[in-house]
Amino acid sequence: MNPKGSTTGAAEKFARSLPGLSPQVRVGSGEVGMAVGASGGRWTTGSEMGEVIRALLPLTLGVALSPIPITAVVALLLAPRARNAALGFLAGWTAGIVAVTTLLVVIANGIGMNSDTGGPKTPVSWIVLLLGVLVLTLAVRQWTSRGTGREGPAPLDGVTPLKAAEQGLVLAVLSPVNLLMFVAAGIAVSLGLLSLGEEVVAVAVFSVLAACGVAVPVILYLADAGRWRPRLEALRAWVESERRTAVSVLLLVIGVVLLGQGIGGLIG
Repeated sequence: MNPKGSTTGAAEKFARSLPGLSPQVRVGSGEVGMAVGASGGRWTTGSEMGEVIRALLPLTLGVALSPIPITAVVALLLAPRARNAALGFLAGWTAGIVAVTTLLVVIANGIGMNSDTGGPKTPVSWIVLLLGVLVLTLAVRQWTSRGTGREGPAPLDGVTPLKAAEQGLVLAVLSPVNLLMFVAAGIAVSLGLLSLGEEVVAVAVFSVLAACGVAVPVILYLADAGRWRPRLEALRAWVESERRTAVSVLLLVIGVVLLGQGIGGLIG
């Protein structure tokens, strides 16, 4: 007699005895998830949530370490009326991340990312593979454009908090790198088969970590402006001189991760 098999069988019988529930058993792992047919909610295991967070972590770096918003917020902090303008920029940047990521998760859920077996649908794996190729393409462009003309946000000295918030929102939403990260994040969250509450948590974790590149300088400056001002000036100088190299290496890593996920979905 197989104790593990009897446990799984008992779990299946229990799930079938509850109205509106259908069991989804993962044989060999000892994990049983139950999908609620009537309400559309799901009961999931903690490991699924952990897998989603792990998939999101490299994507958060692609947004958090974006050099243009970091340069912009540091310029605001070093300008007059730094506090209100920088907080406005941070609010707009964070709002853009949350809004676009949430929208893409809703779209991904509406389309349906998972096949009947619970894995990603073949077209979804191709999309992830394509995202990896696009990210690698951006990495190559950043690397080959090193030493060329500088690019950055429009001058932000003396802007109002509302204008700074608008600029932060625009930078968050219209950045090609950010959009690729948001699409990949939406797919990753939807593939996790999480409950609504868990999806909210996943989007919140992604958004908080992705906003850190802008949030950390603001928090440090507001905590002790005199101490951190020279360091922020040094940070801005380094970002302006080395940003293309740093971004190309970061995008290379993220692109390889996405390629691996796409290929794994296709051959799995």
